[in-house]
Order: sequence, then structure tokens, then C-alpha cells
Amino acid sequence: MLASIHDVSPRSHAQVDRLVHLIERHTGTGRFAMLVIPDHWREAPIEGNAAFGTQLRAWADAGIEMFLHGWCHRDETPATQGLAGFKGKHMTAGEGEFLNLPHDEALARMARGKALLEDVLGRPVAGFIAPAWLYGEGAHAALRELGMPLAEDHMKVWRPASGEVLSRGPVVTWASRSKGRIASSLAFARLARTALPLALPTLRLAVHPGDTTVPALMDSIDQTLARFVRSHRPARYADLARSARGPG
Repeated sequence: MLASIHDVSPRSHAQVDRLVHLIERHTGTGRFAMLVIPDHWREAPIEGNAAFGTQLRAWADAGIEMFLHGWCHRDETPATQGLAGFKGKHMTAGEGEFLNLPHDEALARMARGKALLEDVLGRPVAGFIAPAWLYGEGAHAALRELGMPLAEDHMKVWRPASGEVLSRGPVVTWASRSKGRIASSLAFARLARTALPLALPTLRLAVHPGDTTVPALMDSIDQTLARFVRSHRPARYADLARSARGPG
């Protein structure tokens, strides 16, 4: 069972703390991932924020995997037509940063973010996960060129260098930005608690800082974690990658 906290940045520090405590009640210390934004909406840079950098390193030292999660998380090159336009409009609230980003810019943001986080953490990043799990062609090419170890979208985890898929199945997540999205995510989580443990060898669960503002979402996350850990061992993405390689 792979759990992750998205949108980790100085602006979400208090909410992330709450989510850490919730997850660790079920998984134990450090057996989950964080997705870190270097400069959230260009308003909360990690660079130069010594206190937050120290906290990130402490979390990593405790065993939490650290993924690069875009650069600013904001879609600054929105598509207006085609599939990319549909995804940008309906699958995220203006936060599909890497969905329509040209290759050179995607590569530059990934490389800069990777270097920044690795300097702060004192270790390699675990991989790259695009904001809103949305990737364009430029992002996919940049992932391969940089040799990112792992990537993830709504339906799979894969190795960018080879294209090898390590796990398939939907990620269970929650949405807090409207009553309709709250209701639909609660309904999907109820279904997932019943169906997914019976159907999938690997379960994925992702939470966001905004979830902490809705008590019903926090209750649902708590119930889903409790159900998932009854049948699936809390693990790290690195464990998934090792098991895919087989013995040795």
C-alpha cells in the first residue's frame, strides 16, 4: 500500500503536519511519500527558507520518500482545445503545470527542481510526479532525458527510462474544492474500500492539504487507510521498484 501527501510546500506546512500524523497512525513512521513543490504558485519558495528545508530533510531522514512535484504547480501554458484542453479544464483547477509545457521548459523546470530538492535533502529524489498527474509530450520526454527513477499518473506507476509499468490501478484521492467533488470523492472512496483490496496487488492512496479543511474527507481518509492496511503492507515506492526487479 503506497500512501502519499501531495502539494508539500511552506504554504501547506501546518496541513501537511496533520496529514503526517493521520497517515502514520496506520503506516508507522516514514512509510509513505511526499510530493514537494519548489515554489508553490510562485508565492512560497523553498529556496532560502532554511526552516522549511530543515523540516524536509528531517522528514526524509525519517524514511519519507521525496518526489519532485512540478515547479510551481500552476498551469502557465493552458491548452484551450483538444484532449489537453479538456483535461486542463475538467481534471484540475488551473494546476496542470506540465500538461501543455513545451519540452525545453519542462526539462528546465524538472532539472532545476531536482537540483534544488537534492541539495536541500542531501539525497536523490525518488522521482517526479506531475501536478494533477497530468503530463504532456514535453514532460514525458524530459522525464526520460533526466533519468527520473519513477513517475506516476492516475492509473499507473512506471520507470520513465524504460517505460516499464510497475503497477496498474486507480489512485484513491479526495477533492475539497466543491460540494460536488467532495461528494463524488467520498463515494469513490467507499467503493474503493470494498473493491480494490480484493482486486489489486498494489493500492495507492493520495491526500492533499485541502483535505484537512473538510472533516468528512479526513474521516474517509482515516477509514480508507484502516481498511487498506488490513490487507496490504504499508510500503515505499522503492519497495515496488525492487519487487519488480525480482530477487537480487
